[in-house]
Amino acid sequence: MSPLISLQNICKNYRSMPALSDVSLEIQPGITGLLGPNGAGKSTLIKVIMGLVRVTSGSGTVLGNQLGKQGREIRSKIGFMPEDDCYIPGLKGVEAVQFSACLAGLPSTEALRRSHEILDFCGMKQERYREIETYSTGMRQKIKFAASIVHDPEFLIFDEPTSGLDPEERENLLNRIRILATVAGKSVLISTHILPDVQAICDHALILAAGQVRLSERLEVLNRPTSPTITLRVAKASTEFAEDLRRLGLTVDTTENPMQLRISGDSDRLADQIWKMAQRHGIALHSMRPSKNSLEEIFISAVEEASIAPP
Repeated sequence: MSPLISLQNICKNYRSMPALSDVSLEIQPGITGLLGPNGAGKSTLIKVIMGLVRVTSGSGTVLGNQLGKQGREIRSKIGFMPEDDCYIPGLKGVEAVQFSACLAGLPSTEALRRSHEILDFCGMKQERYREIETYSTGMRQKIKFAASIVHDPEFLIFDEPTSGLDPEERENLLNRIRILATVAGKSVLISTHILPDVQAICDHALILAAGQVRLSERLEVLNRPTSPTITLRVAKASTEFAEDLRRLGLTVDTTENPMQLRISGDSDRLADQIWKMAQRHGIALHSMRPSKNSLEEIFISAVEEASIAPP
């Protein structure tokens, strides 16, 4: 599968300060989560992809267009939802979305029709006829989201899309992004600090730290432990049960919750061994499921490696 975005040895300096250093990456179709601490270079990378800043060195292609030479063509294929508010005071919600559609080249009547269609998809009802200054944070996020997709772009970039949303609206927005990817076939880049959002909907994770790519991998690979591992919830804690599992050569870690154990080993019969040992000790099992690596631990490890790496 050909990558949608391919960058080679990208460097971007602001005067003498490097924002990106020798960044090489590929973004495939699907949903990619862009992670990194503040100052990691995420915003600069997005500007580079969109052709909004000229790189100091390096090359690349974005959606089949040459980086640095075809910026207008690149931006015509991208829908961008910025982190900060960017509305024009005095416009009603539907007017703001229509204006974005007109800027993308849609005729006024078609732009209005598309705006209503997209606002229906975003769950905006009669409030679409109110001025944006009266909107809550969640409603302004919906307008930015609608404006970024109203012209049916090929590639979508969302910068902190769930910032400031309550849990219900956050879940609704993630579901809309999931629908865009799975039903409409859109590819998405999400820049976020919220790791559970990446875990929930992304196919691929890209971690930036200190202006460099520290990790780029599919979520299914990151989630997979290096050895068979099972997370076990039991009715009551039992030291003897855990010790007997260890005698079988298994690794047993207990969490802060005494009813949960993380058991790993090289055996292909790991689940069978656990069942038999639980039966021997009279332990009732609430649940037994394959474990996943913690994306938070992976993220912290990547950032820590960046902080001690030589410049």
